Order: sequence, then C-alpha cells, then structure tokens
Amino acid sequence: MMRTSHFRSLLAGAAFATLASPAFALDGADLMTKLNATYATSGVSVGYSNVAVDGSTVTLEGTELKATGTETPIKLGTVTMEGVEEDGDGGYTIETIGFEDVNVTEAESTVSAKDLALNGVAVPGKIVPGTLESLLMYESATAGPISVTSKGKEVFSMSGMETNITRMDNDAGLEFDAKFSDLKADLTTVEDPKAKDTLNKLGIQSLEGEVSMAGNWELASGKLAVDEYAFDFKDIGRLNLQLAFSGYTLDFIKNMQEAIKTAEANPNKEEANAAMGMAMMGLVQQLTFNSATISFEDASITKKLLDYAGSEQGVTGDQMAQSLKGLVPIMIAQLNMPDLQNQISAAVNTYLDDPKSIKISAEPKEPVPFPMIMGAAMGAPQTIPQVLGVTVTAND
Repeated sequence: MMRTSHFRSLLAGAAFATLASPAFALDGADLMTKLNATYATSGVSVGYSNVAVDGSTVTLEGTELKATGTETPIKLGTVTMEGVEEDGDGGYTIETIGFEDVNVTEAESTVSAKDLALNGVAVPGKIVPGTLESLLMYESATAGPISVTSKGKEVFSMSGMETNITRMDNDAGLEFDAKFSDLKADLTTVEDPKAKDTLNKLGIQSLEGEVSMAGNWELASGKLAVDEYAFDFKDIGRLNLQLAFSGYTLDFIKNMQEAIKTAEANPNKEEANAAMGMAMMGLVQQLTFNSATISFEDASITKKLLDYAGSEQGVTGDQMAQSLKGLVPIMIAQLNMPDLQNQISAAVNTYLDDPKSIKISAEPKEPVPFPMIMGAAMGAPQTIPQVLGVTVTAND
C-alpha cells in the first residue's frame, strides 16, 4: 500500500509539473511585443518571420531591423537570445543577444564581421515616459574581428569593438564609453593618382590606431556631454573632440522622430524636406550650448606636411612654416575679430616653431541658448567669440 501510494504521488507530481510548465514557459511573442514597444522610443522596430522558445533561449528567424528615416530594413537573419528571464514586473532580462556573422560581397569588395552581440539587456514590462524605463537598456555591445577586402586584398581591419553603458545613481541618466581597437587601413590601394602621389611623398602607406569615446547623458536636463571622441593614429597624431549641450531630452527625441515620420508619409518629397527643415529649426531652438573643444596632439605629421607643402613651392619645411606665420594674420584679418585674431596668430606661431599640440575651445561663462547663437551669427558675427568664450592655445 505504501509503495502504491508513493507511486501515485509521483505520478500526480509529474502530471502537475507537466500541466504547470506552460504557465512558466517564456512567451516569445510577449517578449517581442515589449521589446518593440521599447525600441519604438528610439524610432526602431524589429520584424521577424518566426520566434521559437527552448527553455531560456529565444530564437528569431528572418529578423529585420527598421529605423525611422530609412526605407530599406537591415536584414539580420537568425538572432539568438540566451539567458532570457522574466523580471517579476512583466519585463525581461537577457544575458546575451547574439547575431549571425556578417559576410557581404558587393562587386569586388567584401565586408565581414564576427561575434556581434548585446550583453545584459533589460526590456521593461511597461513603458514609463520620461524615464529610463522607456528605453531598451544594455550593459555592453561587442564585435569581434571586422575586415574589408577589395579585389582580394584586405584594405581595412579592426580587432574588435566594445561599447559600455552604465546607469547613473537613481536612474538620473547614463554614462557611456566605446573603443574601436587595432584599426588598420592599407593606403597603398588608393587609386586616385594625385592622392596616391601625396601619400607617397608624405611616406604614409598605412594607418594604425584606435578610436575611443566617453561621455554621459542626464535625463532631466537632456545634457549630453561627450568628454572624449578621439582618433589616435601612429605617426599621425591624436585628434580629440569634446562637446556638451543641453535640451536633448526624451521629449526632444520623440518630437524629432515624429517630424521624420511625418516627412516620410508625405509623397511630395520637396514639400516633405521643406517641412522637415522647418521642424528641425524649431527643435534646434530648444537646445543650449554648454561647451566644445577640438584639440590635436602631433605625432610627426605636421613636419611631414610642412616638408611636402614646401617641396611643392620649392622651399624647405622650415621656410614654409615661416611663410605661414606671415600669411595667417592676413587671412584671419577678414574675420574682424581682433581678440581672436591675436590668439590664433600667437597659437599658430608657437605650434609651427615646435609642433606639439593645438587647441580651440568654446567655453561660455553661462550656457548659451542656440537661438542666441543663431541671432549673433546673423546680426553680429564678430561677437561670436565673446558669446561662446572662444580661445585658441598651443603647446599647453
């Protein structure tokens, strides 16, 4: 009796587990509905021909990505989501979203990319406008080797790319960084005769380096600050761009997407483009300029350029530098901006004497609304340096 009772209990338990399991199984259609609802905030939609669920793995077939403002969707093929779980609030967390390797050939060129993935993805169960719960969040995006070949020869390669996104405390915004590593470009394949001759005289047969970016975005103020956007190449130099402006809020993004959709729906393209231009002009007026800087740190390219320019004029590189010192004040005198003219002349002279670094900054004492900048540009362009707090320095 005890054995029979025990056996029946096991059967009952097995039957209960069988009946109950569908209730705990992932709903692939619900996942995609919520993912698309979140993606819509960014003006993107995901289409697919089939969704299959196997435990915590969700596979999409025939996947396409369509972004606002583009007519042709990007075909992604099979997309695999691993480690998918419901988060208890109707949303989902996904450990990894993996994409098929890219290998596309057109004419005589081939582009290949491997190990494409999004990691630590969070899909909110309910869209909460004005918060991070209205965005598709991920912790990192990665790509393995990327290569471009032309006529059977590799002309560009990159060992990998990684982007990281971190939420600020209290979900006040996001911090982000990205790095494109081991970039290599073969310049011997340049076909334009003049460009090829110039590169040969400069002694530049290839480019090697990396591109990096870092910054943050504050949700409430819409302040987007790019603290670093650097292009660093061996024997060339490091060009870095920094920019900060406010007003780039979720409402701003939504209004911009709506303007694009309205233009897409208008069959009269000329009329649509005119309306788009007006809409963008109105949106730009909601932005405020905080600061901007462009700087360059030389790694021998300046001397090469001076030598090359001098050889074209029948003089040495040093003589070319002296000629530029005299020419620059004459060229910038037309700006009718005395203070800035003096700064530029002094910086250029310092840099040409000993090429190390040069920097142009715009740092107003207080943030400047874009309408004020536009008004100054149209009415009194000579006041722009004062309005934006422009300075030019070298070798600091």
